[in-house]
Amino acid sequence: MLKPLTFAVPKGRILDEALPVMARAGVVPDAEFHDKKSRALSFGCTDSDTRVIRVRAFDVATFVAHGAAQIGIVGSDVVEEFAYADLYAPVDLQFGRCRLSVAEPVIPAEDVDSASHLRVASKYPNLTRRHFESLGIQAEVVKLNGAMELAPGLGLAGRIVDLVETGRTLKDNGLAETSVILQVSARLIVNRAALKTDDRVAALVESFRAAVAPAQAA
Repeated sequence: MLKPLTFAVPKGRILDEALPVMARAGVVPDAEFHDKKSRALSFGCTDSDTRVIRVRAFDVATFVAHGAAQIGIVGSDVVEEFAYADLYAPVDLQFGRCRLSVAEPVIPAEDVDSASHLRVASKYPNLTRRHFESLGIQAEVVKLNGAMELAPGLGLAGRIVDLVETGRTLKDNGLAETSVILQVSARLIVNRAALKTDDRVAALVESFRAAVAPAQAA
């Protein structure tokens, strides 16, 4: 008997947009998934041999790349940051749109950066380094997992690299977007080995392509 497929989804805002698409593709988590009091992280699915695990966005990519989950949903920012060889992102899900951008204070702070060396706060060290290397600039990345906008004002870094949707949070913290590194949207990701060896994974990929088609046509 085949083991259930494991489908990894991220906690947070992107999940709210993912659930209707998942339902159209036939992945409908059990009622407990929606119970705010539940501390469970793994859930069965209605009319499906799939279980859904709910983890942090960055961990979705790790679970799928290492084969602990066969399929999942995550932002393209995470896919690009890790660049796992065993990860394949076959479907742009057309939601969760934002951008990964560089921002700096409207009024630059003194003594944080020099002409040849920048200190940048971000939770995307790989994408940040690659971006500045492409400009011929050495960047020291200070890894933060949140509250990025505080870093310049407190002298931790002269710039930040973070996700931007409307830019309101940047403006409210005295920052301005100066360049875009990456346009971001949610992606269906699969483990390459699972895609080749388990027909159920390939079938789910096609189901998600069909589920996204109405949004593309609109």
